[in-house]
Amino acid sequence: MSEIVLPRLGWTMEHGVFMGWLKQPGESVKAGEPLFTIEGDKSVQEIEAIESGFVRIAANAPKIGDTVAVGTVIGHIEQLAEFLPPSPIASPSVRRLARELEIDLTTVTGSGPRGRIREEDVRPQERTATPRARRAAREKQIDIAIVNGTGRNGRIRERDVLAISPTKSPVTAEGSQISSLRKTIAQRLVHSLRTTAPVTLHATVDATNLVNLRDQFKTIAASTELAVPSFTDFFIKLSALVLQKHPSINSRWHDDRIAMMTDVHIGIAVDTDAGLIVPVVRDVPTRTMRQLATLTKTVIEKARQRKLTPDEMQGGTFTVTNLGAFGIDAFTPIINWPECAILGIGTIRKQPMVVNDTIVARHTATLSLTFDHRIVDGAPAARFLQALCQSIENPSAWLVE
Repeated sequence: MSEIVLPRLGWTMEHGVFMGWLKQPGESVKAGEPLFTIEGDKSVQEIEAIESGFVRIAANAPKIGDTVAVGTVIGHIEQLAEFLPPSPIASPSVRRLARELEIDLTTVTGSGPRGRIREEDVRPQERTATPRARRAAREKQIDIAIVNGTGRNGRIRERDVLAISPTKSPVTAEGSQISSLRKTIAQRLVHSLRTTAPVTLHATVDATNLVNLRDQFKTIAASTELAVPSFTDFFIKLSALVLQKHPSINSRWHDDRIAMMTDVHIGIAVDTDAGLIVPVVRDVPTRTMRQLATLTKTVIEKARQRKLTPDEMQGGTFTVTNLGAFGIDAFTPIINWPECAILGIGTIRKQPMVVNDTIVARHTATLSLTFDHRIVDGAPAARFLQALCQSIENPSAWLVE
């Protein structure tokens, strides 16, 4: 017999949200088959069985939506010889009553001979709502606990649930329960602000050549099925190339020491319906622009579907966040701890600029670099941002190196 425990999906994960069993009590399972689903820090994962056998779910197993500590035993996998499926002793009338009240007889202790379950053992388990009322509450996403029953002894009936406006439900009301992902985002951002010495530098860059280069990719792709890199893809690639020349920015604060990272793995801040998620694209300097475009599209889609693996969400050495699509010119991004820095990208817009003593219209963008002053000083950070601006102003030269 082996224990079924809640696993750690990420190195910072301490709790997970139980999302449901994929096997029923007593059902057989093979090693490697999905057993249950949990929501970790920023993704929902199917957890596989570590060995074959029969599923035994603990009496105090978590319910869907419960927060469970890593390492908690929630059931067992038993071998055929030791597996004894639950078989409560009860009369047909008692079983019918249990079905009507939606009560699992395996959770009821019988007081009759040889543990036989009697009606008086089931009645105390009776809930205060009819099955039709509970079904209506689930469909309307209303917490049954807030419904006042008008039936006998305060029993909640279907019409009591239907009389509740959906706006009164804790699911939609202001001040509703905070999701696991929202808690994780809050904890990480507060931890970053508390443990780093953040300083933000801003610089406006001439992005005209970058816009023209992307237009060339779009022109070529018009008659093919080749991927077109986004502006974010170009910023990711150019940042990675510049980081190789400024390794102090590509570092981490680790165990009270500064660890210079030899590889460049870029995190991408992705806005999803559930909240901010940062998938990591690995070995960016080795990727071509088209490879990078395909890869980022894949991980962004997985992030929005909550299908990222733990490996796809950790190990970043630098993060890029782009709010240009929302018309934001400049902002102060928060460091994705324990990384040294994060780059914020504003919108690319045409503005008048002085070029060779002549005012011309050029595409410009504002870059915001927040860095940890504990790891690097202002001058090295400024040199990195300066070099990044130069790469954006002349991207072709950097991309062909």
